[in-house]
Amino acid sequence: MGYVRNLVQRRIPGIYVLSLRIGSSLVQDVENSFFMNVNDQVREVCSQLAKDPHLQGGYNAMGFSQGGQFLRAVAQRCPSPPMFTLISIGGQHQGVYGFPRCPGESSQICDWIRKMLDLGAYTQAVQEHLVQAQYWHDPLKEEDYRKKSIFLADINQERGINETYKKNLMALKKFVMVKFLNDTMVDPPISEWFGFYKSGQAKDTIPLKETLLYKEDRLGLQQMDKAGKLVFLGVEGDHLHFTEEWFYTHILPFLQ
Repeated sequence: MGYVRNLVQRRIPGIYVLSLRIGSSLVQDVENSFFMNVNDQVREVCSQLAKDPHLQGGYNAMGFSQGGQFLRAVAQRCPSPPMFTLISIGGQHQGVYGFPRCPGESSQICDWIRKMLDLGAYTQAVQEHLVQAQYWHDPLKEEDYRKKSIFLADINQERGINETYKKNLMALKKFVMVKFLNDTMVDPPISEWFGFYKSGQAKDTIPLKETLLYKEDRLGLQQMDKAGKLVFLGVEGDHLHFTEEWFYTHILPFLQ
């Protein structure tokens, strides 16, 4: 994140950039990205944003990988200060159903996470203590997902319509979603553009416009799309692999 902050500051002199950290140290921040309840993380971020005097007039937000859907939750739950543009770089907005590789390839943590997900992603203990389980979306167990997912099912309006979530998300000027076209970490990669597997199987995927979420306009994405607020970008490369040139050409304009 320090690298990304430097990229932005080099090209937009004088810009204020807040790099969010959950915990008092880098080690804690990394641990929390695996083990801290996402709803608590979102509350912590909302608190940091509300207390920052530089952001009271509004801000643009950029989230990488799971940070993309976490910041969308911030937009939906915490409208003050207002988020203008949300840039999701590799975020999994319909969740994941697979864990082929994990960040940093720490095999011990990866293996433990896979074991927990296999044992029962929707058990209370796993839901509350494993971040990746909180956006685990099993297309073969849609009912379990809707009832027991403590994070993703809520922000995706799977248990009913929270009109405040819808209104707050629709207040964005732009919602930018970046999909990595050779992604080997996210399953399915189309989740980065808010698509997912067809319900009841885990082979064929459908784009956002064919999902019930869009057709029923549970989050206001259909209205946002018609208003030109949704931006879908594709970039060659594996998960979170992009060049400085690509970043400057395609992402920086949304921050200016």
